Amino acid sequence: MRYITVTLVALALVMTASFGEAKEKKHDKQMDPQAMMELWQKLAQPGEPHKAFAGLAGSWTTTTKEWMEPGKPPTEASGTADMKMLLDGRFLYQEFNSQMMGQPFSGIGIDAYDNVRKKYVTAWMDTMGTGIFIMEGTASADGKTITLKGSHPEPGGGQMHHRAVWKLVDSNTQTFEMYGNHGHGKEAKMMEITYTRKP
Repeated sequence: MRYITVTLVALALVMTASFGEAKEKKHDKQMDPQAMMELWQKLAQPGEPHKAFAGLAGSWTTTTKEWMEPGKPPTEASGTADMKMLLDGRFLYQEFNSQMMGQPFSGIGIDAYDNVRKKYVTAWMDTMGTGIFIMEGTASADGKTITLKGSHPEPGGGQMHHRAVWKLVDSNTQTFEMYGNHGHGKEAKMMEITYTRKP
């Protein structure tokens, strides 16, 4: 069921982007149906970003730092993450288990590179909520630093805006940093996760 939900979300994003693009180009010559099908088939194939994701498959230990208040030292927690590729190398799936705010914490995520939009997209859900958090962004020229942005409503009102920096340091190390700000407030570092591949 979780796979179906995330797949539908991803499909909706692709279709929305496609319809938006078609609307913008409505004055252009309509593409031949056969050419359109061939293009879709080409765009559906995994590429270099997906190969980079595949290199992350496996089991990891994690160290999470959380900054709960500005100017105060972060809390730390250890955990684990298991990653694998889905749908013939198109998506990276993660199961994450650790502690958050002193409580057991579990989350699952699916990372994608959308060949149509040329953007990275991530969907995340965990035991701290009932929604699906979507972020999207781009990578550095060497593909080793992925910057993602997203936002979500807060229970007390307003929006929390997030920026994540995901660094693929080497085949055995990766880091994930999360920054946030409420409304138009100053951005602050909220979390940092260091992943180390298990031997």
